[in-house]
Amino acid sequence: MLGICRGRRKFLAASLTILFVPAITWIYLFAGSFEDGKPVSLSPLESQPHSPRYAMSSQRERESLEVRMREVEEENRVLRKQLSLAQGRGPVHHRGNHSKTYSMEEGTGDSESLRAGIVAGNSSECGQQPVVEKCETIHVAIVCAGYNASRDVVTLVKSVLFHRRNPLHFHLIADAIAKQILATLFQTWMVPAVRIDFYDADELKSEVSWIPNKHYSGIYGLMKLVLTKTLPSNLERVIVLDTDITFATDIAELWAVFHKFKGQQVLGLVENQSDWYLGNLWKNHRPWPALGRGYNTGVILLLLDKLRKMKWEQMWRLTAERELMSMLSTSLADQDIFNAVIKQNPFLVYQLPCFWNVQLSDHTRSEQCYRDVSDLKVIHWNSPKKLRVKNKHVEFFRNLYLTFLEYDGNLLRRELFGCPSEADVNSENLQKQLSELDEDDLCYEFRRERFTVHRTHLYFLHYEYEPASDNTDVTLVAQLSMDRLQMLEAICKHWEGPISLALYLSDAEAQQFLRYAQGSEVLMSRHNVGYHIVYKEGQFYPVNLLRNVAMKHISTPYMFLSDIDFLPMYGLYEYLRKSVIQLDLANTKKALIVPAFETLRYRLSFPKSKAELLSMLDMGTLFTFRYHVWTKGHAPTNFAKWRTATTPYRVEWEADFEPYVVVRKDCPEYDRRFVGFGWNKVAHIMELDAQEYEFTVLPNAYMIHMPHAPSFDITKFRSNKQYRICLKTLKEEFQQDMSRHYGFAALKYLTAENNS
Repeated sequence: MLGICRGRRKFLAASLTILFVPAITWIYLFAGSFEDGKPVSLSPLESQPHSPRYAMSSQRERESLEVRMREVEEENRVLRKQLSLAQGRGPVHHRGNHSKTYSMEEGTGDSESLRAGIVAGNSSECGQQPVVEKCETIHVAIVCAGYNASRDVVTLVKSVLFHRRNPLHFHLIADAIAKQILATLFQTWMVPAVRIDFYDADELKSEVSWIPNKHYSGIYGLMKLVLTKTLPSNLERVIVLDTDITFATDIAELWAVFHKFKGQQVLGLVENQSDWYLGNLWKNHRPWPALGRGYNTGVILLLLDKLRKMKWEQMWRLTAERELMSMLSTSLADQDIFNAVIKQNPFLVYQLPCFWNVQLSDHTRSEQCYRDVSDLKVIHWNSPKKLRVKNKHVEFFRNLYLTFLEYDGNLLRRELFGCPSEADVNSENLQKQLSELDEDDLCYEFRRERFTVHRTHLYFLHYEYEPASDNTDVTLVAQLSMDRLQMLEAICKHWEGPISLALYLSDAEAQQFLRYAQGSEVLMSRHNVGYHIVYKEGQFYPVNLLRNVAMKHISTPYMFLSDIDFLPMYGLYEYLRKSVIQLDLANTKKALIVPAFETLRYRLSFPKSKAELLSMLDMGTLFTFRYHVWTKGHAPTNFAKWRTATTPYRVEWEADFEPYVVVRKDCPEYDRRFVGFGWNKVAHIMELDAQEYEFTVLPNAYMIHMPHAPSFDITKFRSNKQYRICLKTLKEEFQQDMSRHYGFAALKYLTAENNS
């Protein structure tokens, strides 16, 4: 018996090490963010976000912080592995009638109680038993609606994934917009042991629309009230979170608190940390009834099975109806109604320690509820001001938040140690495709890129589009990386129609782009531009994947396939809409060519008419595109004929032809095997020709390429012989695939290539 207790004490000592790791981690990070006793701000809100020196300094600090976090995370992993091995040799604890193994690494909730138990030397139990099973699934519910909330929820999820050691099941109550965004994001994120289910928030509106609500969250702020009806009937418990939450610890610790509920306790809540419900914030302030200071509903533990048995639906509805007779509307959405119910039924609540919901609201007194920031577990940005709130530790909170905001989400795709993941069809197919590649092939990295799944966040900014009544609308489609960001404002000034853009960015760059866009009057005045973030991964620029993402998410029947470094002529949008009707694009397979020109001048007086353009062409201010380096790419456009043309004219496909075209949205996608520089557009035009598209040049349309520094990919193409060899190999394979797919008609592509 003595030997068993000694073994258990060793196990608990190792477990205690794990419990202290998160606290040590954040103390370490906190100390690292100070210089000479003064905090070093990583926040873009306190400095000049558009200053290059600031951006570089902030980026270096953020990267250094990420490196430290990853180092500590690796130490955690090793400790967990050692602990798991020690546990495997230890005794199995029994709970109820089922024999189950428990792991301290998944979190025990109250570490203070555990330490107290060890100090007390409880010889009968040898310390408190762990309460979260190894590999037990933790269920999390979040209400998310709209574009901005979809961005916020990603940062929340990152903070949860960073610390987690258990499988997670997210239950997302989302409107159509958030569902589209988050379904794509999680599908492309491919995080092991994470399951996502969606529930239609729009269908739930009728459940709560009768409640007048003054809170900025609107009708969606009331939907936590109906979770007992919305979530699966066999789901017994769930953690409910607001989107403006950041975790600083493993969520399993919070899940473990469910085991402390007693009697009729069904709600786990943290006391409200402002005087809102005391009614003394200002004159004539009349809050809803609450127990003392009331409770904040940004973090809720819900015992769903017991709530259903208590007839929760009836309970909150009757309370709301009664209070609304005098209060007329809610001020804090669901929180007012939860508190009114608790006022009548205080036995329902298990009060959580304040560190599970440190509230940074405008009138918060959260500073009084904790001693040190290293003790905190959940930060709640529950003020409309968000990161601009006042708090003595706000710099630390902000740095913590910004670290997760800009943290590389690809690093969170790690398997859980010792926890088998559910079979994922997409992941299995990907592994199968990759296993069929020859790793000794000199072009292996090129071939691998074709199957790489890039994490994708659609509609990163607010998007609105009103369909044109005549069904002739055209969307400009393009892709870009951070070094072409300066083109966005100019394109928006030249093209008033809808735009679909795919941006290839890191997580940190995505936030830089967000700040840039929000600081631009031109971009903020345009709501018909869809910005789709494709996150960086791998060594190649996935140009054709980006084009496909932008093409897939257009809302118009036609699209203008352009590039980000071209400015369309003024009025091109309306001209193309008229051409769509004139050339009957709806009923014919046509590709309308917009002739491309270029200038070598960074400052150009943009021609306002074809006549002015021809004059600049004659003076040498403009040239036909790639005239000096790649004539074949646009020569078939027949610029000599275009000079005098007044009506559209047809041209034939030729080898290496790569014009910019207007097509129907159902045209074929770009071939993903072509990455970086070379043949990415050529292959697409070849496939359009194989599908018998007719190439028609528009006589009064033009676009001009603006000068810029060479891209990294064209430099690689020019300097790396193996790059050029692999591109040639991929071209040959593409042509062979074309022959197999399109038969005898595709043989001309092989012949044309040999003759060129």
